[in-house]
Amino acid sequence: ISSRILSPSLSSLPLSHFQVFLSTELQALRILQFKKHKNSHLAKNDEIQQEIQAIVNVLGLPKSSPPSSDIPLLLSNIETKLKDTLSKIPNTCVGQPLLKTPLKPDQMEKLEKINESLCSEYECRRRMLMKRLDVTIQSFGWSDKAKTRTDDIARIYQPKRYGLSPKSTISVAHLLAAREDLSKIIRTSSGSTREKTICAINKV
Repeated sequence: ISSRILSPSLSSLPLSHFQVFLSTELQALRILQFKKHKNSHLAKNDEIQQEIQAIVNVLGLPKSSPPSSDIPLLLSNIETKLKDTLSKIPNTCVGQPLLKTPLKPDQMEKLEKINESLCSEYECRRRMLMKRLDVTIQSFGWSDKAKTRTDDIARIYQPKRYGLSPKSTISVAHLLAAREDLSKIIRTSSGSTREKTICAINKV
């Protein structure tokens, strides 16, 4: 907008015309911002509906048409089905939840923001690791022997590489579903772990 205001064609306009110009620019900006917010809101709703539909499919509940027709009813059916399923299995089968404190709406919003921040950081790290992986694989082709097998390396590596995504799939739902056993951290250098990972290369 600033570049258009400073243009010679606008500098000679009367004040009333200039005000009209600014008001139309402001209206256009508000419309664009509204559309952007609306699209992001719709995308969030689609994501929620997909999650609910996935739960419905796993539990074998009847599908609603359309899926968003009655979300509260679907959630009620999911809760009833889960309670019925949990009542038929031993109490020790699922385990105790890791998070025992009920979360308030404002706490959920804060957790969402924390998760978004962490996902953004982890995405940056994963991109860096994937780039290192690409460079490492490329370095294998520097030798004269490997140059003759470039196609073989690409055929094996590329399908696995394309299966890697820099995006994190962890959400607040994973925190709510986490059980106490997730907090038991076993060091990779512990004796019990090393017994399962030791190989001849470690002895070289």
